[in-house]
Amino acid sequence: MKSFLAACIAAIVIAVGGWLVLERIQQPVTTAYTSVTGARI
Repeated sequence: MKSFLAACIAAIVIAVGGWLVLERIQQPVTTAYTSVTGARI
């Protein structure tokens, strides 16, 4: 039972860590789809 709880806690920690990393890497929509010349794709 302890290993099951440890696996659940580890999965939650990994999911939260992945969410935080992706949240920092992801660009806002206004900058992600705008080219250098200012034309929107």
